[in-house]
Amino acid sequence: MTSSPNAQLSEAEWLARARHYILSTRMDARSAHGPVLVRGEGSVVWDTEGRQYLDFNSGQMCAALGHQPHRVVEAIRQACDTLIHASSSILNVYEISLAERLAALTPYGLTRSLFLESGADANEAAVQLAKVHTGRTHVASPHVSFHGLSDSTRALTFGVRDWHRGYGPYAYGNHAIMAPYCYRCPIRRSFPECQLVCLDATFELLDAELDSPLAAVITEPLFSAGGVIEPPEGWLVALKRKCEERGALLILDEAQTGLGKLGTMWACEPAQVIPDILTISKHFGGGVSISAVVTTDEIADRAQAAGFVHGHSHTSDPLACAAAEASLETIVEEDLPGRAVSLGAEWRGRLESLARQHPVIGDIRGRGLIQGVELVRDRTTREPADGLGWEVERFCRQEGLLFSVRRAGTVLRFVPPWTTTTQQFERAAFILDAGLRASAPGPSTVGE
Repeated sequence: MTSSPNAQLSEAEWLARARHYILSTRMDARSAHGPVLVRGEGSVVWDTEGRQYLDFNSGQMCAALGHQPHRVVEAIRQACDTLIHASSSILNVYEISLAERLAALTPYGLTRSLFLESGADANEAAVQLAKVHTGRTHVASPHVSFHGLSDSTRALTFGVRDWHRGYGPYAYGNHAIMAPYCYRCPIRRSFPECQLVCLDATFELLDAELDSPLAAVITEPLFSAGGVIEPPEGWLVALKRKCEERGALLILDEAQTGLGKLGTMWACEPAQVIPDILTISKHFGGGVSISAVVTTDEIADRAQAAGFVHGHSHTSDPLACAAAEASLETIVEEDLPGRAVSLGAEWRGRLESLARQHPVIGDIRGRGLIQGVELVRDRTTREPADGLGWEVERFCRQEGLLFSVRRAGTVLRFVPPWTTTTQQFERAAFILDAGLRASAPGPSTVGE
């Protein structure tokens, strides 16, 4: 008889088992260490020792609705009672119902969906779809991007050097373009005086480099894993125009930014840009693994006519589709985009208060429920505080606050769930303040 995962083992015993049986490939942990989680509810998770943690990373950003969201749990129970899995070659009612509901929420004209498992799955399918539609090979992505860690999406992931280097050679046709990282502009210009010269320059270089026309550009509307970098006003519109001029498609990867998290249903809405292909995942399933590729009738019809085939054993699984439809119901009926605005403003206010006390905070950026703090050695020179973020994160984790660190340990990224309360924000700010004081002691106040 196998032992239950709820058996009363200590953290040390669980970690010993992990070292023996787990192949550790985690993004942010090269070795097995605590906490070892056993359950979650709302914005809190518990470990094997009974310790509580505020989960300001929303799991792997997939629990933005909170841990154990009621509607999703009930939808899963119902699917378990009817149809958990079905052949990916045969339609099921859960899949069709989800596609119809999603089409009512996506930007105008994007009505045809394919359901897969992860963000990498969706981005890989989107790139293949663009290549089939255009009959072209070359695809480009900004240099701070993250689109997944499968072979083909890793080839277009440039935002974290260690996740890209050492895994090649990659397939032919993948290219980096310059991202609009205004806080650290690669060409030392300032917005808006620069007039987005970075975009003009990078496409001039790309045009010179390519031996055949461009098929697509895939980008995030806000570069989350690359350091919570938000493009300046007008950049997404200009990028769409660059694609249209070349007969290339624009793929928007809204895995981390879509479905209300930034305060609008889609992060591309404020720019009024409609992509040719949209990909979504993360909290789409309310914690269950599911992703989607959504496109136009024209692109879908041409792909089908060309005999385009894509999928795997769990494409459009009924259980996952049921969870995703419940997630969409929650987002719409509880106006979670509007709530993201108010929660984001509350957390931003606390980060700005901390910035007045800690000179190590050089920049605060992001929207809604994705916000980041960039750490510097000097605010004037903007010398990056490489590695400091890891020290802050370790302290905060020990005190009960979870978040992620990006850009060589210089950016703290916070993704609190929609279930986070004012008291929990207060607690998180208190822990973060203590972590900054312990890791980067400095003046108690900073001039404006």
